[in-house]
Amino acid sequence: MDQMAPTGPVYQAGTLSGNPIAMRAGLTTLEHLTDPAVYEALGSRSHALVDALANEAKNAGVALQTSVVGGMFGFYFAEHTVNSWEEAETCDRERFASFFHGMLEAGVYLPPSPFEACFTSTAHGDSEVEYFQAAAGSVMKTL
Repeated sequence: MDQMAPTGPVYQAGTLSGNPIAMRAGLTTLEHLTDPAVYEALGSRSHALVDALANEAKNAGVALQTSVVGGMFGFYFAEHTVNSWEEAETCDRERFASFFHGMLEAGVYLPPSPFEACFTSTAHGDSEVEYFQAAAGSVMKTL
């Protein structure tokens, strides 16, 4: 802190810079994230969402490829596996756009591009997975 203005040469400003509530929230979050169980739960939740999405696509006869790692997942509307940028570029972007807008209308916000990752959080629970699956099932039937 000796480097920070007014005693040091580095100027720092921001709406919540040094705000005690923001600092406590940040510290509490970091403490929470030191628990390995948090990451296991994120991975499990991501797999549950991807499994739900894949099942609904299969039920609707829609070709879908998925990938998941930890609290991140992605999916492509494609017949073939997607392991490279070149393969990702060949996915059905129009179908993705239709799915994105259908999910948005159902109250599920996904990244607007098939080239972006989806994220789960510790706030996502079983009811969110169930809601996601129901919405995905309804939207998949329209594709």
